Amino acid sequence: MKKTPLYDRHFALGAKMIDFGGWLMPVQYTNVIDEHHATRTQAGLFDICHMGEIDVKGPQAFALLQRVMSRNLEKQVAGQMKLSVLSNEQGGIIDDLTVYQLEEDHYMVVTNAASKKKDLHWLQTRREAEGFFQVEITDRTETLGKLDMQGPRAQTILQSLTEGDLTGLKYYYSLNTTVAGIPALLSRSGYTGEDGFEIYAASDRIGIVWDCLLAAGAGGGLKPIGLGARDTLRLEAGMMLYGHEMCESVSPYEVIYGWLVDLEKDFIGRDALMQQKKKGVSRKLVGFEMIDRGIARADYKVFKYGREIGDVTSGTFAPTLNKAVGLAFVPVIYSEPGTEIDIRIRERAVKAKVVKLPFYRRSDKHIFYNIFI
Repeated sequence: MKKTPLYDRHFALGAKMIDFGGWLMPVQYTNVIDEHHATRTQAGLFDICHMGEIDVKGPQAFALLQRVMSRNLEKQVAGQMKLSVLSNEQGGIIDDLTVYQLEEDHYMVVTNAASKKKDLHWLQTRREAEGFFQVEITDRTETLGKLDMQGPRAQTILQSLTEGDLTGLKYYYSLNTTVAGIPALLSRSGYTGEDGFEIYAASDRIGIVWDCLLAAGAGGGLKPIGLGARDTLRLEAGMMLYGHEMCESVSPYEVIYGWLVDLEKDFIGRDALMQQKKKGVSRKLVGFEMIDRGIARADYKVFKYGREIGDVTSGTFAPTLNKAVGLAFVPVIYSEPGTEIDIRIRERAVKAKVVKLPFYRRSDKHIFYNIFI
C-alpha cells in the first residue's frame, strides 16, 4: 500500500491505520465521535495527500476540459474553482472532481484517490482521440501534498501562519500565499459542511506545514482527524462518496449533481444525458433518517410494502444530530420527504423516513456547500 508523506506522523500520534483506496490512511486518532465534534465546534486537520492532482496546461487546456466535463467552465476566472463531473459516453460518472483555474490556460484537476488513475487515463486518451495536442497533462499527485483544515476556528488558526488575507477569500476561490513560510495554494472549500480550507504544498514540505498548524492550533482546540470522522461529517452535510453514491453506471440526474450538467454545450455524454432528462430517471438518491432504533449501512436493502425497492449507499450515526441517517437509491415515486420506508437490518425490517438534504447545515448565511457551488 502507498503511504502519504505524513505516515510517520500519524504513527507517532497513535493513529489507527487502514487501507483506503490502496493508501494506508488514519481512520482515527482518539475516536470518531470526539474527532467529529472537534471539527464541528473547533477545528480539525485532515491528511488528504492521497487525493489526485493533475495539471492541465496549454492553449487548448480549456477546450479539452470543456469537452470532458459536464459543467460549463466558460465563465470561470483565475483563482476560482468549480465542482464538475467527468462523464462517459453513457452519461455515467467517471468521477466528481474540482477544477482550479490557476491562471490563463493553466488548470489543476483534483480527483478522488481511487479514481485518479482512470481520470488521468481518460484525459490523456481524449486528448489524443480528439486532437487536443496543444495540452500538457501532468500528474502531480506524488509531488504535491494536500491538507484540509475545517471548523469554526480554522480561519483564525490558519491566518496566524499565512501571509495572505483570508477574510476576503470567497468560498470556492483560491489564493497563492505561504503557510509557515512555505509556498502554498489555499482554497476556501472542503468536505465537511463547515467553513475551512484546502492547503496544497510540496509533498516534501507538507509535513512541516502539518506540524506548524497543529502547534499553532493547540490552544484553539485543533485536532488531527481521521477518515472515520471525515465520513460522518460529509454524510451529515449530504455529500457523496465515490464508489458508494457514484460510479460509472450512475448519472448526475440520479443523484444531486443534475445542476452540474449544461446541455447547452457539447461534452462527452451530453446526448445520453439529454435523453435521460427528457424521459426522466426511474430512481433517485435520497436522504433518510431512522425512525426505529438501528443504523443502516451500505448495501442494506430498502423495502416498501414488503417489496425490495432499493439499496442503502451510506449510513451512520450522526453525532451532531444524535440520530442515525443515511443515503439510499429508491424509485422516484418514493423519493419525496416524509415517505416512510423499511430497511432490513439483520433480517429485521426497521422503519425510516425520507428527509430533505443536507441533514446538517451551518447557520452562517455566507457559507455554502460544495454540492451546491
